[in-house]
Amino acid sequence: MSFINFASREINCKIVYYGPGLGGKTTNLQYIFAQTAGKAGGKMISLATETDRTLFFDFLPLDLGTVRGFKTRFHLYTVPGQVFYDASRKLILRGVDGVIFVADSQEERMDANLEAIENLQGNLKEHGYDFMKIPYVLQLNKRDLPSALPVEGLKSHLSRKEEPVFEAVAFKGTGVFETLKECGRLVLAELKKG
Repeated sequence: MSFINFASREINCKIVYYGPGLGGKTTNLQYIFAQTAGKAGGKMISLATETDRTLFFDFLPLDLGTVRGFKTRFHLYTVPGQVFYDASRKLILRGVDGVIFVADSQEERMDANLEAIENLQGNLKEHGYDFMKIPYVLQLNKRDLPSALPVEGLKSHLSRKEEPVFEAVAFKGTGVFETLKECGRLVLAELKKG
């Protein structure tokens, strides 16, 4: 749930990028950070694990407008893609306001996508969130690869609730800001209701 700081007149919202390992979650945040770092003053923080893989907890405040005279500040996080880190995934989801699911469009990654979506739904439920009500956007990443499945096929397998769907090539920035902007819009719409 969003945190309201009355002293600074800010509403802090949390958006989590979720999905399978190596699907493009961190690439999305790295692109956003590279394009906005000087303007937004955010910091990107990553924490290394005992293994040689790096587990990213990317944090980036973005100012996307106001709600009832309060500035909104979005904090962006990624979860680790590997199921091995499920406890970390659960922890990162605590207090979430919106979720962007970054799916890998490659045919050979469909099982990993489906496993990650099921894991997301289970972890949200554990925290008491209703998946059908939480602001949620699906991003179909790696659209430039020859093994990318057709968009309609991906949507029929991965869509869960008629959520907005965006095609992306995250390392080029294609679809990155569009996905974030839509999730931010959905989060703000929820805030305005309450």
